[in-house]
Amino acid sequence: MDTHKEDPLADLALSVDGHRAIYQAFRALVNEHGYKWLALGGGGYELLRVVPRSWTHLLATVLDRDVDPDRPLPADWVAHATRIAPGWPLPASMTDGCDPVHQPWGGDAEEPVDKAIRDTRRAVFPLHGLDPDDPRD
Repeated sequence: MDTHKEDPLADLALSVDGHRAIYQAFRALVNEHGYKWLALGGGGYELLRVVPRSWTHLLATVLDRDVDPDRPLPADWVAHATRIAPGWPLPASMTDGCDPVHQPWGGDAEEPVDKAIRDTRRAVFPLHGLDPDDPRD
């Protein structure tokens, strides 16, 4: 969940809707190639606004039980969150209302996510004998 736009450290600017789209893309790969899932927990600073919704979408996707993004948050969760953090603004539904359409990474864009991908590729790929600037890798 560190990739969410409300995370103060990563600056990757994704949304809950973007997370859901990524999970669904992974599921398509899993189904197409017969892979197995391994989902590891952790990350995220927005314990009331982001983490529960993104993890719910992840688990629902892994189980092939997608949650409608427009589904309202459960009333008992809203009551609990309001008790532990009075006045903290909560989302109304399972979406951030963002369009999860993405542009393929081209290596030259200056968006925060593209910078992170470029820097990671340049740090890690050579360790595995790959060219970080080769779009085939």
